[in-house]
Amino acid sequence: MSISLKAVGNVPVMEFSAHYKKMWPYVKPYWVRAIIAVALSIPIGALDAVIALSLKPYMDIVLVDKSAQSPAFIPLVIVLFTIFQGGLNYMATYMNAWVGMKITQDVKRELYKKLLAFEPGFFDKNDSGIIIQRFSGDVDAACTGLLDNVRTFASRIFSSISLIGVLIYNSWQLSIIAIIVLALALLPLAYVRRLIKNVVTEQVKEGGTILTKYNETYSGNKTVASYNLQKRMYDKYDSTLKRLFKLGIKMVQKTAWLTPMMHIMVSIGVGAVIGFGSYLIVNGTITSGSFVSFITALIMLYNPVKNIGKSFNAVQVSFLAIERISEVLDLEPEIKSLPNAVELKKIKKNIKFENVDFEYDAGAPVLKNISLDVKAGTTMAFVGNSGGGKSTIVSLLPRFYDVCGGRILIDGTDIREFDINSLRDKIAVVFQDNFLFGGTLRDNILLGKPDATEKEIETAVKMACLDDFVADLEKGLDTEIGERGALLSGGQRQRLSIARAFVKNAPIVILDEATSALDNKSEAVVQKAIENLMKDRTVFVIAHRLSTVQNADRIVVINDGQIVESGTHKELLELENGAYRTLYNAQFK
Repeated sequence: MSISLKAVGNVPVMEFSAHYKKMWPYVKPYWVRAIIAVALSIPIGALDAVIALSLKPYMDIVLVDKSAQSPAFIPLVIVLFTIFQGGLNYMATYMNAWVGMKITQDVKRELYKKLLAFEPGFFDKNDSGIIIQRFSGDVDAACTGLLDNVRTFASRIFSSISLIGVLIYNSWQLSIIAIIVLALALLPLAYVRRLIKNVVTEQVKEGGTILTKYNETYSGNKTVASYNLQKRMYDKYDSTLKRLFKLGIKMVQKTAWLTPMMHIMVSIGVGAVIGFGSYLIVNGTITSGSFVSFITALIMLYNPVKNIGKSFNAVQVSFLAIERISEVLDLEPEIKSLPNAVELKKIKKNIKFENVDFEYDAGAPVLKNISLDVKAGTTMAFVGNSGGGKSTIVSLLPRFYDVCGGRILIDGTDIREFDINSLRDKIAVVFQDNFLFGGTLRDNILLGKPDATEKEIETAVKMACLDDFVADLEKGLDTEIGERGALLSGGQRQRLSIARAFVKNAPIVILDEATSALDNKSEAVVQKAIENLMKDRTVFVIAHRLSTVQNADRIVVINDGQIVESGTHKELLELENGAYRTLYNAQFK
């Protein structure tokens, strides 16, 4: 069945090159700007050596020899080089930000497209928070720092190379000490990744849980208020925060030692250089100017190293986010069109269920050996006890889920052989709780057919018994309905959904308990709209209220995932101790 994102994460460790290779398709359109941003970091880093190198002649001539011919231009050169380096830094930062945001948007587009392709089963198994985290939050964590990390490292590398050149130029003896200490200071970084990977993965999961809590509080605010759930909701939120706190502390425990350890190593290096350097000055091996130039270069080389632990942690978090993005990009929807799928153009004969079995979770069958033959243009109603599998049957037709056994045929062709878009184009669904999008009445009606004419919209509104309501609105169809249609009543939302189905004008209509949540007055109006929608179409109706299905061409009673009775209203009432007759008597007598 569908993949749980919480279970995704145990993949092999990717090498440094593999991270950027994975992201290359998104960098490629902007590679020229990306190369410029990285190339600018070469002189930015290399120019660090200018200050250290210029101090040697300045110290030897001015402070040691006290020569009147002091090279006054040296301070000016340092200032000019610094201004030049600052300008390059600005250009690199701007270019890097531009490319980084472009890449972030492209990856988000790709992930959102991927998200839209997943079947309902995927959303059944994944909370909204973890989906937001994996499809959006990880992109920000990865891409925002992607080029920035490349630029920073390129700048540091060339800065280090140039500064090491200054060290060797001034004293190869002292350089050996400095480079050995530098290597020892950087050695522990190789172990950081394995230390933090599991902690970061857990933080992502708990971060997704936090987002889910916000979504539940927003969507369920009335339930929270009516049941006085504020304390319970707060306690759950608080426990998640406490888990995040523990994970944050664990991250500190695993990584905080890096920075102080590097400070110690750097101090040892500087101390060793000063001690040995003093000896070299006394015996005349190096000049005072060479020593000052060496120390300046050494400090400029060591300073970033002292704080590299924190930066390196951020880099590893970015790498791990790229891994998680790669995992999601590699996921494939379980329900999709076959490579050689055919287009479904019309339904001429019938829709047939042949020995259909289905289960949401392995080992827990929901439908067992369902066989039905529905002639085109007829109405079939499903009734029975709650949880019996009625909604599951109609969910299989538009391939919200795929059968686990048997098959569903339209005019003799297995629906899995049809292009999935052409299949769903032929089906209009009106749910019990229809989802409406923020925007206007018109926006939501046009979801059924974006290019519908004004006449088609007017006809749909009239047939859905929505015309009187629209006529009373100051802005008519251009009236805002609020998020999820919050400004509409239950009956108005249902009729708007029916208008949407009318505009779609699909030959197959599924009505999944479309009136069960309405009062009697609203139900009467909506039922009239539904009757208009059902004309000249193949209709599948699920209903608890048997009054709404008495005129169906065929009524099927589903209990515990099996068909227990089938026939017309009249035929089923004649069955002694029949399941339908029992339901009917319970409602009407």
